[in-house]
Amino acid sequence: MSIEHILIVDDSHDMLEVLRRQLGDLGHTTFQASNVMDAVDILKGSKPDLLITDLQMPGVNGMQLVKYASENFPQLPVLVITGYPSVENAIDAVKSGAIDYLVKPFTKAELESAVNKSLLNTRGAKQAEVLTSGADKNKAALSYHGIIGQSEALEKTKDVIERIKDNKVTTLINGESGTGKELVARAIHYSGRFAKSPFVAVNCGGIPENLLESELFGYTKGAFTGADSTRAGFFQAADGGTIFLDEIGNASLQVQQRLLRVLQEKEVMMIGSTKAQKIDVRVVAATNSDLLEMSKTGTFREDLYYRLNVVNLEIPPLRKRKDDIPILASYFVGKFIREFNKPKLHITAKAMEVLLRYHWPGNIRELENTIQRCIIMADDEIGIDQLPDHLKMAAPSSDIEDNQWATLAEVEKKHIEKVLLSVGGNKTKAAEILGIDRKTLRGKL
Repeated sequence: MSIEHILIVDDSHDMLEVLRRQLGDLGHTTFQASNVMDAVDILKGSKPDLLITDLQMPGVNGMQLVKYASENFPQLPVLVITGYPSVENAIDAVKSGAIDYLVKPFTKAELESAVNKSLLNTRGAKQAEVLTSGADKNKAALSYHGIIGQSEALEKTKDVIERIKDNKVTTLINGESGTGKELVARAIHYSGRFAKSPFVAVNCGGIPENLLESELFGYTKGAFTGADSTRAGFFQAADGGTIFLDEIGNASLQVQQRLLRVLQEKEVMMIGSTKAQKIDVRVVAATNSDLLEMSKTGTFREDLYYRLNVVNLEIPPLRKRKDDIPILASYFVGKFIREFNKPKLHITAKAMEVLLRYHWPGNIRELENTIQRCIIMADDEIGIDQLPDHLKMAAPSSDIEDNQWATLAEVEKKHIEKVLLSVGGNKTKAAEILGIDRKTLRGKL
């Protein structure tokens, strides 16, 4: 049986661990999420071959995830598991797009049978894709564990990944928003000999500062108000594998101090505990901030910076790897014509000239969104008419570089306007691309 990438979703960390181990024993690799919103993020950023989800979860329930996956990822097979079986739930799940329905508790053999049945859809789709690829059959050779392209800058990144994939050296990934830092972290993990071990991704900027410490390191019962039971943190969940700390520059100084201990002593101290736990975790951190500069201003610990920066991976922005734009654009065209069930489309030469000329402040994420919009608007080809108006202007760097007397304020203003245009005025997305918070953006506007 071939190795498949499976996304498992359950609010029980114990069940996630059981599924991870059993699926690992069957030769599969897993992505893991403890809630629907995290699962949606993984679906958007990765390409799992199968979704396994619980139904009864706090907040957004699993049935809504099944419906979302069915409408947005129609080629993705879904296997539902639940501890509260009912005929009504089973019918609803199947109607919503699930392939099979598994009741807890189940045996490893039952899980294997259900997974194999569900994966038949994936393999059939892959075979159909191969038969219809035609002139695009060499595209697979341009993909390296989900990283697409063959530019010189990207080849250097792949070379570093090859050198570090089989050891647990601490790695710091630098790159602008939208360049694919988490994709690189996943490539480091899943391309090496630790691929069957856990991979835990943590967005340090997406967790409130007062919760990040307890989420990372766990806590004991009674450690603080609301701590009704002992709960392991992300580091314990990643034991034996890799933890990816995205937006590490947003971590508080208190969290930074604890991270330093983890890196130095290879142990974690849960909040409220007096006993340290030994762990074996590879730490991959990522940032779009200048951590060295932050260490000089006292907002990031200098000793932690050097501990994280054992191996440094600089992810090039899209404007510095323009040779990859046609390859990426072609990949996204193929992706979205399948997703939207559109006829085969091609990008005209003039439209490609515009794509190559544009500065891409939002990097690959912005290119993906642009192609998605074009696929929706196009009938038989993607031409100039389908491209957003702001792409048809000269690249932002051109007029700034031509005017050597432009002030810093003028350069900043022009760049902010360009980013806002690229995301349709969405201030949250613009702030993310610019690497600032919404409050700072509002002030600048």
